[in-house]
Amino acid sequence: MRLEPKVDKSIESLNLDQFWKFSGQKILQIEQAFDTSMGAPVFTEKGKYVTRGWTEWTQGFQFGSALLQFDATGEKEFLKLGRENTLHKMAPHLTHTGVHDHGFNNVSTYGNLLRLIVEGKIEASLWEKEFYRLAIKVSGAIQALRWTSIPDGGFIYSFNGPHSLFVDTIRTCRAVILSHLLGHVLQGENDKKINLLQRAIHHLLSTVRYSIFYGEGRDQYDLLGRTAHEIIFNTNDGKYRCPNSQQGYTGFSTWTRGLAWAICGLGETLEILDLLPEADYADVISKEKLTQILEKAALATVEFYLDHTPIDGIPYWDTGAPNLYRLGDYLNLPADPFNAFEPVDSSAASIAAQGFLRIGNWLSTSNPEKSQKYLNAGYQIAKVLFQEPYLSTDPQHQGLILHSIYHRPNGWDYSPEKEKVPYGESSMWGDYHARELALLIQRNIQGEKYYSFINSIER
Repeated sequence: MRLEPKVDKSIESLNLDQFWKFSGQKILQIEQAFDTSMGAPVFTEKGKYVTRGWTEWTQGFQFGSALLQFDATGEKEFLKLGRENTLHKMAPHLTHTGVHDHGFNNVSTYGNLLRLIVEGKIEASLWEKEFYRLAIKVSGAIQALRWTSIPDGGFIYSFNGPHSLFVDTIRTCRAVILSHLLGHVLQGENDKKINLLQRAIHHLLSTVRYSIFYGEGRDQYDLLGRTAHEIIFNTNDGKYRCPNSQQGYTGFSTWTRGLAWAICGLGETLEILDLLPEADYADVISKEKLTQILEKAALATVEFYLDHTPIDGIPYWDTGAPNLYRLGDYLNLPADPFNAFEPVDSSAASIAAQGFLRIGNWLSTSNPEKSQKYLNAGYQIAKVLFQEPYLSTDPQHQGLILHSIYHRPNGWDYSPEKEKVPYGESSMWGDYHARELALLIQRNIQGEKYYSFINSIER
């Protein structure tokens, strides 16, 4: 069993009370001011959350944030907000066949509510509990419908279509895993029963094989641990074609939020492997081999992050961004969110830090040296994020973590000065993952049950 926390006492100096105070203020501001009939809040412009995106992939982060706030503080108004908004506004996301983001939207809401019940943090009737269980079953099955078969397995394809594998989806697979663990089976044509855990494992294997590089000469830009945002396949025969990027600079550089998704998803998966019944996926791969493959990918990506990120742990938006050279010896300096050349992405740091802690915790018995290294990295990033200039202390600003970037190539991010790159704004995913990071740390410090999405499964 890996789900036992390893606590670095130095992190106890972190002012989590201050973090949660500002977090609660932001949640209430958004609830009072944002009109969800216009869509989901995505990122801020001039300190106010606006809706702008390809899909409604961030709404679960909005309502899930209130549930994390309740978990951390016990303030029941946030439980009420999260519960009622989930009930009245999240149902369309359960049967949304057009996205790969079910693990974001629905595990953050229905999943968190079910987890809180199972952990004994809230009281609920049997029927309310079954309602959340059914929601997760449906959500995971719908996500697994987005399936492309390839010669060595298959993957859950992105909203771009059957040719497209996104590295992000490594973390949204948790909806598919939970659906299986709750006893659900996806039925296809002629009542064919589709094993959801096997689909999730196939997707994980496709991601670590194609989306992560290992310095083995795959192409001229094959650096150990780098990731590609998107992988393109020929849908006629399922063969790999090339790396690509939607939100990064190129398919041959590393978009750092994609790298962060890989780190977080790998850490979250490694630490639950002991809780997944091997017999249910043995036809795909053995547990021993799966563990080796995922560990190799995890170590490669965390080392790449450390090697290509400034010394404070906050990355620039892409490791190949064209104007990084104008920042001089930027890797040996703290990141500068106010520079005139390339933006940082604090949301990537929020996501990656959680992954560092989970991977570090998972390695605590097998490799204590690396374990401590990655735990220290995760805590350091948290310390930087949870204070200014990243923590938003302005009561008029609706964002919690500043200097997040959404889509640099499309120019969607707001810049307060014409001569500078975007800075000073927040994103719903960055804020949510900062809250998850803070909750993971807080529960470890306080000796509570280790925070994991799999806690929604009774065992």
